Amino acid sequence: MQTISVSCQVFPSEDPEKVKLALLNIFPGAALEADERTIAAKPADMAHFGEQIRRQRILDTARSVMMKGRRGERSVFHLNKQAAYAGKISFVEEKTILGTIKVAIEAEDITAFIEMFAPQTVDGEEVRT
Repeated sequence: MQTISVSCQVFPSEDPEKVKLALLNIFPGAALEADERTIAAKPADMAHFGEQIRRQRILDTARSVMMKGRRGERSVFHLNKQAAYAGKISFVEEKTILGTIKVAIEAEDITAFIEMFAPQTVDGEEVRT
């Protein structure tokens, strides 16, 4: 069982509806909670996200970022809001000018979850061990 939390700040220069759309482009169907400065969601799953990282052929990058973000049984990583608005996944560092979409995943065995979700690849093909 895993728990997924997604959140991002909404800056005064941003249209909150466009920020919501960016979140929903990556996590469709997620129920959003918003206040003046933050939008948050708890998506039921990461199915669409998984499809996107395969479609964009960025499994190795996703795996690396998720592994790097591990702390205990949790992995935290950040996505570019503008790319998400366009329906694309782009991993970024936490500190960016326009902020990021923060994704936090908690699982009983986070390493096994990452292995299952974003397996290693060789020559672009998934390698399952």
